[in-house]
Amino acid sequence: MNPRFTLDLPSDVHQLLAYPFMVNALEAASVVAVMAAVVGWFMVLRGETFAGHTLSMMSFPGAAAAALAGLPLAVGYFAFCGIGAVIIAGAAEVSGPAGQSQRSAIIGTVGAAALAVGYLLLSLYGGVLESLESLLFGSILGVTRGQVLTLTLVAACVLVFVALAGRPLFFASVDGPLARASRVPVRSLAVAFLLVLGLAVAATVQITGVLLVFALLVAPAGIARELTTRIGLSLALSVLLGLLIAWVGLGLSYYTNYSPGFFSTTLAIVMFALARAARRLGRN
Repeated sequence: MNPRFTLDLPSDVHQLLAYPFMVNALEAASVVAVMAAVVGWFMVLRGETFAGHTLSMMSFPGAAAAALAGLPLAVGYFAFCGIGAVIIAGAAEVSGPAGQSQRSAIIGTVGAAALAVGYLLLSLYGGVLESLESLLFGSILGVTRGQVLTLTLVAACVLVFVALAGRPLFFASVDGPLARASRVPVRSLAVAFLLVLGLAVAATVQITGVLLVFALLVAPAGIARELTTRIGLSLALSVLLGLLIAWVGLGLSYYTNYSPGFFSTTLAIVMFALARAARRLGRN
């Protein structure tokens, strides 16, 4: 890779697309960005960012377990994120502040247990995960064609769920008591959404890494909500911002040899700060 970044955009893009591994990385990042932006939009709306962060931590024991069993790391990602989602969803549903405190305690316990189990499994493995840095911060070098197809299948399932359950899920998110009174299956939707969130997190981790998963899962939705209160426009803007963050992060990673997660997260933070500043200025 060329360590120097040039400003000749057409030439840079042509050079970047000349390598199959970069094409795979861009395709995977695009798929994940769209999926993460849509799921992240509902996650922010429902106030479940803490749950999303905890599910991202489940990727660590998942990777260690997969390495111990001699399986691809992606298998561990999806399995353990799914297990974490089931545990969180199984928390007793209690209304009021007591229920919120109970839920937060369970989510925090799951996160702590994930780290403990991860270190235990890594010790039993007796070696060093070759892609540990990629697991933590993401990488553009290890994305294969098979991985792109797997991510596409996962994203398709997630987006189909959102398309079918989006309206009742939105209703349950903004007014749970009224949704229950209207016979909307609020509890079932909550469990299903957490499972979908687990799939989205497991897929996003493979691009941004465990520590920086929020760059694609939270930032686009957060920025969009700062810029507009219109539902359709906010969701569309979240997708566009997710694609922009993913593409720019990968491009800068290619030309500098640093992880894409670092650039994606930095860009997301800057964009969120600008959006929030613009919103405050607009109020004055």
